[in-house]
Amino acid sequence: MRRNRLGSSAVEVTELSFGAAGIGNLFREVDAAQAAAAVDAAWDEGVRYFDTAPHYGLGLSERRLGEALRHRPRDAYVVSTKVGRVLDPLPAGEPAPADDDGLSEGFAVRATHRRRWDFSADGVRRSIEDSLERLGLDRIDIAYLHDPDDHAEEAFRTAYPALEKLRAEGVVGAIGAGMNQTAMLTRFLRDTDVDTVLCAGRYTILDQSALAELLPEAAARGRAVVIGGVFNSGLLADPQPGATYDYAAAPMTLLDRALRMKAVTEAHGVPLRAAALRYPLAHPAVASVLVGTRSPDEMHDAADLLSREIPDAVWDDLRTEGLLTEGPLDEDGR
Repeated sequence: MRRNRLGSSAVEVTELSFGAAGIGNLFREVDAAQAAAAVDAAWDEGVRYFDTAPHYGLGLSERRLGEALRHRPRDAYVVSTKVGRVLDPLPAGEPAPADDDGLSEGFAVRATHRRRWDFSADGVRRSIEDSLERLGLDRIDIAYLHDPDDHAEEAFRTAYPALEKLRAEGVVGAIGAGMNQTAMLTRFLRDTDVDTVLCAGRYTILDQSALAELLPEAAARGRAVVIGGVFNSGLLADPQPGATYDYAAAPMTLLDRALRMKAVTEAHGVPLRAAALRYPLAHPAVASVLVGTRSPDEMHDAADLLSREIPDAVWDDLRTEGLLTEGPLDEDGR
């Protein structure tokens, strides 16, 4: 599997990468054996880049990923994690916070800790130290600022310099930011010395808003972009009534568009999911596509889809039908 270097850093990632939110019990429980088997399946498929975060299952994802990788040669794989949320133990006797559906901010775990936003320098260092302990590693290959949307000035003023210092110390190999928007990621590329950014959901066959500024800026500066959310939280995986887009019910305009895309790709014998996975990698600034995986079957399926040849006629027909506009969506999802 091809590897791509992240900007000017020495870190290289595989074009297909493993998103570890699922093995942190995202939305539903995954047992430890299945989580380990999912990581093993990724390794067997040639995946060598694994992404996690403290937020995912209150540290469960990091612990499971670290355990599954422990017997692998350390120089053979790349791990990224994130900073910005620290985990504080709940005081004895304090009731555990829960969502209306009984989850802990979307994760099916017992809330032994409380997530707290913290983009201070001390918070960043503490977060990395805690992640190293949970992962069982002596260094983090890539550290991302995690969703700093509502903490912009603190992220730029204190959290980013703290990551720079950790990079200089060799505690982390590369630094960046991971978000579901493009404007602030573009600002990171322009105003800081990040090695990479992780952009979720904004460069897909449904939403190409990253083409407006983010991807050209990354290409001009020689910085690589990791793309997540290629299925737009489910709509492109299985477009049907009730499917989700950006973690909410998909508007009818987008559902109709996804169904029309599916008809075009399947007319060429190509599953829509295969086109969705392959599309971002055609851009020269994109280094890797991050796929959330919770089982061996899901991992093998993703690798199989990405290996499929997609005729140029697929992209030509999508453009001819006005379905692949390669521009930002308007407010109505058109």
